[in-house]
Amino acid sequence: MTDANTTIKNEIDSQDVVVFMKGTPQFPMCGFSGQVVQILNYLGVPFKGVNVLDDMAVREGIKAFSNWPTIPQIYVKGEFVGGCDIAREMFQSGELQQFLSEKGVPVKSAA
Repeated sequence: MTDANTTIKNEIDSQDVVVFMKGTPQFPMCGFSGQVVQILNYLGVPFKGVNVLDDMAVREGIKAFSNWPTIPQIYVKGEFVGGCDIAREMFQSGELQQFLSEKGVPVKSAA
């Protein structure tokens, strides 16, 4: 396993929900990362953001790790969920909330 893969695996194992993104949860650096942050914040889901712009090895390594070409990427309890489009579609259909609940991640009820 490469150093980048070790770093990625450690990040994924460090918290229930991890988002590999451009920027930080407080200051997303692309619109797609911002949308994922908005969705998770709306649901009240605690998550860790990993800024791939800080480490080129992680930025390229996460694509190979997940076999997914774009960033952001969401992991829940070590399982790759998808990128922004998938998260948005799952959120709009209610599937994301159900998935998170089934994984034991607390989700705020819709208002």
